[in-house]
Amino acid sequence: MTSLPVSGRVVAPWRGRLVVLAAIVLVGLNLRLAVAAVSPIVGQLRDTFPVSTTQVGLLGTIPVAAFALFGTLAAPIGRKIGLEPAIILAMAFAVVGQLLRAVAPTMPVFLGWSVLALGGMGMGNVLLPPLVKRYFPDRIGAVTASYSVALTVSTAVPPLVALPVAQAAGWRVSVGMWAVVGVAAIVPWIVVVTRSVAARSHLREILRRAPRADRPALLVRSGAAESRLVWRSRLGWALVLTFFANTTGTYVMFAWLPQILADAGLGTSVGGRWLAVFAILGLPAALFAPILTARMRNPYPAIVLFVGCWIVGYVGLWQSPTHGTAVWMILCGLGPGAFPVQLALIGLRTRTPAIAAALSSMVQGLGYGLAIAGPVGIGLLHQATGSWTAPFVVLLSLLALILVAAWFACRPTMLGDETPA
Repeated sequence: MTSLPVSGRVVAPWRGRLVVLAAIVLVGLNLRLAVAAVSPIVGQLRDTFPVSTTQVGLLGTIPVAAFALFGTLAAPIGRKIGLEPAIILAMAFAVVGQLLRAVAPTMPVFLGWSVLALGGMGMGNVLLPPLVKRYFPDRIGAVTASYSVALTVSTAVPPLVALPVAQAAGWRVSVGMWAVVGVAAIVPWIVVVTRSVAARSHLREILRRAPRADRPALLVRSGAAESRLVWRSRLGWALVLTFFANTTGTYVMFAWLPQILADAGLGTSVGGRWLAVFAILGLPAALFAPILTARMRNPYPAIVLFVGCWIVGYVGLWQSPTHGTAVWMILCGLGPGAFPVQLALIGLRTRTPAIAAALSSMVQGLGYGLAIAGPVGIGLLHQATGSWTAPFVVLLSLLALILVAAWFACRPTMLGDETPA
């Protein structure tokens, strides 16, 4: 996008928004740190205080539950105090939670403060799409790609760093050090709040030259009307189901991939390495999928491509986990690329930041809520049947749900246009 002439002067479309871009990317870097930094150091936690099998299971369940609960609360909080102050509050929760759980005297206290840390990140999950819609309505694909890449980095880096740091300096340092990233994310948002009036005035100047149909209502806050519109929308429910099925598959892999490969005879250490590969392979999709989604009238073919990767990867792990493991893991790692497509659609299929906030809260709050049962349910199913056949059948069924729901979610229709008055 080139500079636009406004009232006899040239307006640079990025001027005044670079701080916002940096703030959004820094929040993205925070959104999975509290999840990914703990599982590699469970052994060190056991050395400090007793950790039951149930508590280890909670370490895998709490993130999804916290994302669901706090994600549902994010939109009302944003409506009450504004999106920018709400994202500052979310990052403050994340920072405080991470610092306090690093000094926890018992495992229950550790889990309690983990809820606060993860809750802050859950709020961030929901608040970023409407913030992108507010400040970058002309760059939704590119900016969504930027923070999706940061989110993927926040998933892939901690497992590689947490254990060496814990071995060198103790698990408390390994857990607490990530709070620095949260503090770094708060600083530019404070700048954004102080400059918000001037920044939005500048953005209005840019958008005044845009086609009338593309102009968002920048200062509208989400309210009851927007919530009713979203909850009655077929598009909204289609996104919920797509998000739920994709998220369930991803978290099942994080919870059970090492065990699947260990049961096949490859060993838990091999499974851990492939889990890191699974997380890192999200980077290409995070970078390109939102940009392609913004340029495609209907991004359903992209969803089909990612689901196809999931299907082949699942079947390979199910039928031949020890032969072609690298191929199956690469395909499984590319499968979750449907996630950044869904994030981009939240902004692309809504007309205002208010509706985007309501839709993001519904999709992520309800989607994560439904996904809570995924890792636990798959584990119980495996325990009951003594094999991975039934769990893989369930996972493949979820992929069928994605294909059906995404057909409706990807249609080139704005939210509300498909809903009767």
